[in-house]
Amino acid sequence: METKKVLTVQTTVNTPVAKVWELWTKPEHITQWAHASDDWHTTRAENDVRVGGNFNSRMEAKDGNFGFDFGGTYDEVRNHEYMAYTLGDGRKVDITFTPNGNETKVVENFEAETTNPIEMQQGGWQAIMDNFKKYAEK
Repeated sequence: METKKVLTVQTTVNTPVAKVWELWTKPEHITQWAHASDDWHTTRAENDVRVGGNFNSRMEAKDGNFGFDFGGTYDEVRNHEYMAYTLGDGRKVDITFTPNGNETKVVENFEAETTNPIEMQQGGWQAIMDNFKKYAEK
């Protein structure tokens, strides 16, 4: 059985955990931060945050050159604390939200895919996390 490589990205957001959770999970917020660079955007998002619930975001290059759907199904949800889900391609992701006063540490672990280099995946997911931090703190 093949062991999948698990990568981790993280940030500490100067925002209380209840607000971080809202910004992370509500579709109207996801479309504002879920992109790795300024030449990309998320054109739509759907999110049913409960065990068995599905999510899907459409990520596209702003020039219309390329796009893809990012989606999956929730395996575990503990509001304001933790979520785990399985992506459409079978990879697993889990995210912890750890409050510390008015700050929240967000740590996301994800199984790497085999198409793109590890460094590219790590960088892309971290860039999305960094965009989330910027959005949550403005």
